[in-house]
Amino acid sequence: MAKPPGTRQSIIDAVLRIIAEDGIAGVTNRRIAKEAKVSLGSVTYHFATQHEMLRESLLHFVAEETRRLTELADQCRTDETDGTDADRAAAVVGQVAGGAPFGSRHIAPFELYIQAGRDERLRTAADQSFAAYDQLAARILTGLGVPDAERLASSAVALIFGLQLRSLATGRPAEELVDALMLLARGAQRA
Repeated sequence: MAKPPGTRQSIIDAVLRIIAEDGIAGVTNRRIAKEAKVSLGSVTYHFATQHEMLRESLLHFVAEETRRLTELADQCRTDETDGTDADRAAAVVGQVAGGAPFGSRHIAPFELYIQAGRDERLRTAADQSFAAYDQLAARILTGLGVPDAERLASSAVALIFGLQLRSLATGRPAEELVDALMLLARGAQRA
């Protein structure tokens, strides 16, 4: 049986849910306490400032996302004799993109990345997250035989994020996400 999360983790999880629902402006200590089912004093005990709470929430997201992406990247490891085929790469991209329609839980990371643009103290955590995405993209592109995959990885990540953001903003699924990335990979292979 899984151990229930501690108070600090419950607070972080609540912060991410609140950000997903109402943005960073919705993050108040009272709302966090209610959402996390902890006392108001527990919130201020565990986090002295809202900046610290947002930073820890972003770092938690980054740690979880990095773990998930590292596992996916390890699945894409390839040696000289066994490349990644297009179907396998498309499946991994689908997993990274969420594999399901985008909803409010996908908004929190975007909100935190935007906040990192406003608050340089959050930028290291955001950079760690993008580095994990870039690593996975480089492995997939390398497995597909794309020359200079390391250089193109950040462009592939930007394409995925842009299509995810478009999906969030329009409410339409990002069905073309895998197709767009595969088009990028094919074009890079020919270059």
